[in-house]
Amino acid sequence: MGGFSFKNFTFFLIVVVLVWWSNFETSNARRVGKHWRHRRSDFTSLSKKKGKNHGGNHHHRGGKSKQKTHPPSPPLSPPQTPPTEPPKKGGDIAAPASSIVFNVLDFGAKGDGCTDDTKAFQAAWAAACKVEASTVNVPAEYVFLVGPISFSGPYCQHDIVFQLDGKIIAPTSSKEWGSGLLQWLEFTKLVGLTIQGSGIIDGNGAVWWQDSTYDDPIDDESKLIVPLNSTSPQNHPIPLRGNLGGKMPRIKPTALRFYGSFNVTVTGITIQNSPQCHLKFDNCIGVLVYNFKVLSPGDSPNTDGIHLQNSKDVLVRSSSLACGDDCISIQTGCTNVYIHNIDCGPGHGISIGGLGKDNTKACVSNITIRDIIMHNTMNGVRIKTWQGGSGSVQGVLFSNVQVSEVQLPIVIDQYYCDKRECTNQTAAVALSGINYENIRGTYTVKPLHFACSDSMPCTDITLTNIKLQPLQEHYHMYDPYCWQTFGELYTPTVPPIECLQVGKPSNNKIQGDSDVC
Repeated sequence: MGGFSFKNFTFFLIVVVLVWWSNFETSNARRVGKHWRHRRSDFTSLSKKKGKNHGGNHHHRGGKSKQKTHPPSPPLSPPQTPPTEPPKKGGDIAAPASSIVFNVLDFGAKGDGCTDDTKAFQAAWAAACKVEASTVNVPAEYVFLVGPISFSGPYCQHDIVFQLDGKIIAPTSSKEWGSGLLQWLEFTKLVGLTIQGSGIIDGNGAVWWQDSTYDDPIDDESKLIVPLNSTSPQNHPIPLRGNLGGKMPRIKPTALRFYGSFNVTVTGITIQNSPQCHLKFDNCIGVLVYNFKVLSPGDSPNTDGIHLQNSKDVLVRSSSLACGDDCISIQTGCTNVYIHNIDCGPGHGISIGGLGKDNTKACVSNITIRDIIMHNTMNGVRIKTWQGGSGSVQGVLFSNVQVSEVQLPIVIDQYYCDKRECTNQTAAVALSGINYENIRGTYTVKPLHFACSDSMPCTDITLTNIKLQPLQEHYHMYDPYCWQTFGELYTPTVPPIECLQVGKPSNNKIQGDSDVC
């Protein structure tokens, strides 16, 4: 030990520490490497599983596999329908650039207002019917005399455009109508049809109106309108028979009718002087009417502007309707109807009904009517049902209605009768969830008339921001009237409506199976 110096001891100690540290790092590296290889093994295994699940993205060369890497796939999402471009101002919808045009002049139409062009229209339609997204062109500056005609599917191609820029007139000779027809121009069982343009459909209704008879229906609300110089309701005026082509059939046609069609559009055109209803949709799904005009005298009998029946998903907007009956009539089987920005007058207002005629069942729901201007009309917003009916009307909103010199701005009439006499019956169409808000302006007879059924009272009737001022003209004036009407006033009204009963009727009839829609 004598030769072992402190210097040698220090060197020996350093060597021992270095050897120990080297062994520690090697051992730690082995442990870390083991864990890393395990994680890589897991990743490789997962990649193989993904490759198998995706159909095997491996290429085998020389017995070794080499995985092809791919960027991560984005998450799957449902397909989205691209937003559609809003229609052009003025009502024109641009036809596809590749649209094939069938001009009625090329099929023999004369367009002189005298020659019967019915066969030329039939031929043009038959050709267009075979071509998807084709166009039937009725050119401007021509007048086409067309008799009763049906433009029918169901074997026509979709998305046909009927471009109406000229004028179509109805024949005034009684022989063209036989014993009577229910429609003049009819489109049936079509998909995606559009009628557009700046043209006119003229029904030459005067010859029909002058042959009106005492059997024609009358608006029952006329019983509420009593002239100042009389103590009884005014009689419905019966026009004198004229000589514009002889006596016409008793059955009067609708000018333009759609039946059993999907995704129908009417825009830009004018229908005037229809013998009866101007525009009718029956059993249609997906209806769009905008920038549309009706022009007929206020005393033309039973000339509804737009008539909806058994149709759903309907939008009517931005249109002007002047006629001799309801500007818009909503009949049984209608649901999801939205009507707004309508100018109505003259006419009989916007009505739901009459419903339940001849003891039938009627179902109407989810109706919105708003942003309406009415002037010089008999009624404003109205619901009318016949005694003896069944079914229901529910979920109705009348909102933002401006009335000017309207005789009866707000009406529910469950005793409607357009005949000389009707039998009293117990059954009735049930009315509930009817909401009136922001209805303002002037009236000339009665601000509100609620005549509900004794056996089936109206329920959940709400009134908000009602302000109607009297305007004395030529009629006796009356206070608001309610009968068997239950609901709530959310704000004070002008005039005060004190006849509405708060809450629910104590003996409200339970709807039977035949009443449920």
